[in-house]
Amino acid sequence: MDEPNGRLIHTLIQARQQHCFSPNVRAMAPDFAEKVLALLFPHFSQRLDCSAVGVRSEVAVLEATLTRVLQTLAPRYPAPTDDVPQRFMQELADIYDWLRQDADAIFQADPAARSVDEVILTYPGFYAIAIYRVAHALHGLGFPLLPRLLTELAHERTGVDIHPGATIGRRFVIDHGTGVVIGETTHIGEGVNIYQGVTLGALQVEKSLADKKRHPTIEDNVVIYANATILGGATVVGRGSVIAGNAFITHSIPPESLVTRRSEVRPRQGGAEFDELEYHI
Repeated sequence: MDEPNGRLIHTLIQARQQHCFSPNVRAMAPDFAEKVLALLFPHFSQRLDCSAVGVRSEVAVLEATLTRVLQTLAPRYPAPTDDVPQRFMQELADIYDWLRQDADAIFQADPAARSVDEVILTYPGFYAIAIYRVAHALHGLGFPLLPRLLTELAHERTGVDIHPGATIGRRFVIDHGTGVVIGETTHIGEGVNIYQGVTLGALQVEKSLADKKRHPTIEDNVVIYANATILGGATVVGRGSVIAGNAFITHSIPPESLVTRRSEVRPRQGGAEFDELEYHI
């Protein structure tokens, strides 16, 4: 007699033998994120030890965690070199410096913020930027898979989706954050502020364009307000420009430009219902 569900079981056994994947990998991303943020910012620490011995111990534990992740992934996703964890640890001081500048910029940009500590502890934009900066460093070193797991963790927790391959300068501000999308080949300069719902995306989504610049360049000191969409690898938003909410941009904008959407106010026609009104986009 045939085994119940025999075909399904046979198919799954073959699949697992051919594509066996460690169940620990997904859990490694939040564990590593917790450790790296707790090392850089006491705000995220469960048990704080301010002594030199304590800091050295945390550094050693973080490097060992990263090495363990690399070893777990190695059978399917080998790293370019074995010293990637050590090279990442050497970059952490600069990552911390950039994140302090990000936190200060968010505090200065938001009248509702009462302290930099409040920004670090409670702002989803800062959390997403912090995870991105860590993931971007790992991505640049060729660390497999973990950078995407990290940025998807931040995406899940904050609604901010930043590809680890994007290039983002200092003093970056994401206010509110929910719905922000920043594509892989985006270039963002220094002192840029963006608000919720902003998309920095591609004009075309084709696999053949994987190695091309598909996403826009945002130069220094640009402000992009809520729900604006900027698309295309050749699209450049010039320095000092302001992009109004809901703008849709697929062509370059000169420096010091103001891009707006005109709103029209007109009398209602008699008792017209909403579905009778004309909407202009």
